[in-house]
Formats: sequence, C-alpha cells, structure tokens
Amino acid sequence: MSNKPNARNNKKDEIKEFWPRAIILVDMNAFFASVEQLDYPELRGRPICVTNGLQGTGIITCSYEARAFGIKTGFRLKKAKELCPELIQCPARPERYAEVSRSIMYALRDITPDVEIFSVDEAFLDVTKCQKLYGSPVEMAKMVKQKVYEASGLLCSIGVSGDKTTAKYAAKLKKPNGFTVISPCRAKQALSNVPVTELCGIAKGIGRFLASYGVYTCGDMEKLPISVLAKRFGNIGRRIWHMCQGSDPEDVHMDIAAPKSMGHGKVMPPNTKDKETILKFLQHMSEKLAARLRRHELEAQTFFIGLRSLDYAWVGSKAKLEKPANDGRQLDQLAKQIVLMYWQGQGVSQVQITALDPVPMNQQLDLFIEEDEKTKVRNQVIDLINERYGEFALSSARLINRSKMPNVISPAWKPDGHRQTII
Repeated sequence: MSNKPNARNNKKDEIKEFWPRAIILVDMNAFFASVEQLDYPELRGRPICVTNGLQGTGIITCSYEARAFGIKTGFRLKKAKELCPELIQCPARPERYAEVSRSIMYALRDITPDVEIFSVDEAFLDVTKCQKLYGSPVEMAKMVKQKVYEASGLLCSIGVSGDKTTAKYAAKLKKPNGFTVISPCRAKQALSNVPVTELCGIAKGIGRFLASYGVYTCGDMEKLPISVLAKRFGNIGRRIWHMCQGSDPEDVHMDIAAPKSMGHGKVMPPNTKDKETILKFLQHMSEKLAARLRRHELEAQTFFIGLRSLDYAWVGSKAKLEKPANDGRQLDQLAKQIVLMYWQGQGVSQVQITALDPVPMNQQLDLFIEEDEKTKVRNQVIDLINERYGEFALSSARLINRSKMPNVISPAWKPDGHRQTII
C-alpha cells in the first residue's frame, strides 16, 4: 500500500467545470487499525484487529492486511484466527482515536467552514462556495486528501459529487486510499444499476418496501411516483426518491443537534444470572450517564432501563423520576426498581440505561431546595476529583470491582458539544 495520498483524476471535464453544488466525503481507511499501525511501526504491513480491550472477543475493525484473509468487522476473534493464525490483537484506545479524529476534523475547516462530522472517521465538506477561491471540486478534493495526511499521517478515501449520498457512495468504490469523482451531470447514470440498499440510509426494511413495487436498483426508482414514498415515509421518503436520482437535497449540517436521548450500556459475561452482578453493572452505567449529563449541563426525568436476555429481547421498561435530575444515586435506585419489577432470573448479556428526555439544567425554579443543593455540591466535588485523577477515582465502594471492560468511543462522537464522549 502506498504511504502517500493518491488523487488520480477521473475526467478532464470534471476538473475544469463549475459545479452548482459540490460535496466531498472524507472516509478514513480502517481508521482504528490504521492509527495502531501509525503509532506502532512494527504492526505496519501485518494483519491486525482492534478489540475492546484484551478481554474483547468481537472485532471492532481490522487492517486491510487482515481483510485479505476474509476477516471483517463484527467477526469473533476465534473465527478470525482460524482464517489468519498470525492475526495480531490490539486493544482499542478510544482516547487516542478521538485525538487523531479531532486533529483531522479541525484541519478540514482550513479549507471550508462547511464541515459536517458524520462519524469519528467520516466528514462531509460543502465546497460549493469555495470554487472561485480554490478552483474546481476535484482540485479541492486533492487539497483535502493532502490536508488529512498532514494532520494525521493517515490515508483516506475521497468521494466527490454534487450531493451527499452520491459522494458517500463514490468514496467506498475505491479503498484504501481511493479518489472517486462522480460529477453532478453523471450522478443519475452512475447510480442507475446500483442496488438501492447500497445507498447510505436505505436499510433492509425500506429495501423490502421498495422491492414490493419492483424497485431494486436506483434506476428502477424512476417508475415509482414520489408520492408513494412520501405517503409511506413522509419527508424521508421524498429524500430517498431524490437520493436514487443522484440529487440528494440534504444539506451539510455544521450544527450539533440537541440530543434526543443519551445512554450508556455494557455487555456482560454471557448468561449472567447473579443479581448482585447485574445491579453492579447497572450502578456503573447509572453513574457514567449521570456524570455525562452533568458534564454537558443536562438533566432528564424519563429513562429506559433494560436487561438484554439471551434471545436478544429487552427485559425492562421506562421509568420516571419526580423531576429532572442528573444524580447517579437516583438513577441507580430507579434501576433497582426496574430489576425487581421485571427481571425473573433469566440469563442476561447486556445492561442499558438511557435518558429519553435530556434538557438543559435548572429549568425548574423550585429545583434548589436544601437537599438538592447538597446533592449538587457533592456531585461537583466528585466530578472535579474524577476529572483530575481519572474516571471513578472517587466512587461508591461497590464499584471497586466493577466491569473491567474498557471504555469505547461513541458511534456519534463529535469533537465538540455533548457528543464528545468516550463511553
């Protein structure tokens, strides 16, 4: 694999023309594995996989050298090592991945402020307004590729088109270190034979609905009136119709939307039936969620508390506090009530607690009664100590023997705002 950015041009006319809309999608190549190979030169060129700590058995991602053996994200380590006995297991370092991602995302803003951080390793750039300043979208995409390399030492794949969906599709056509341009005038044709479920946002459920109308490829969408999708899915349906035509109307979003929910969960040892262990895991998640709410000056009143059984069904329910709060002890008590009411001794593989209605703190004028003030001060002290000395440096004695599974980076991670979270 080349260690320099590769930005071959697809067509000369795509270099020179002015586009009415120009979107670039940056997709980092096997991001977590690439960071490991960057930091540890002895791993370069070797098949490696990243797991959630040395105890983790599920593969979060793997290097392209490992993928050559047929190993994929989601594989169990045992199966992967059967395919590649030389596979090297690397424990995930979420703080390091967040650090590298942050450097990349900030560097992209040197080209345009219109950057949407889609995930920890993907970003959309709207460079429509930059064409007079920097030149064609293709030339700017070259700049983006170089900027990523300078900021991180890592390679990326680039997709360039006139809308977000086509740019994202283009980026995955050539990996690793790819560079694919689909000009707006060719987008509809380029997508015509692509299965609709290949496009980002069209899941199998929507795919089945479309198939019932004879729509299997993007080209088939022409024979389906947009009103059919609009009636079934509303504005999302209208967008899907346009996505398949190579004209996704969705804008690049720079803002970080207020959270509709915020939660923490943890996978447990398989078939856990010990009540104290289950309660300990729930207390661990309650304290993590409460600290995260406080960190972003949020509180919530309604929570989902659940235990996932061996058949993947959730055992649990929604529960409500008397008023919005962000105190771990209150959430822990709520979790205990749910366990007592709904758990019947069956094996559990995961716990989850989610705030369903987070809102900014101090919205109720009567919040600060004496007991609430004591709780607030206590939590402030705990947060200050843990921020300085590490998560759970100060915590309940019961959590001394909490889960040893390390934290992971949130799929919705962003470098700013409430999504800047390692969970």
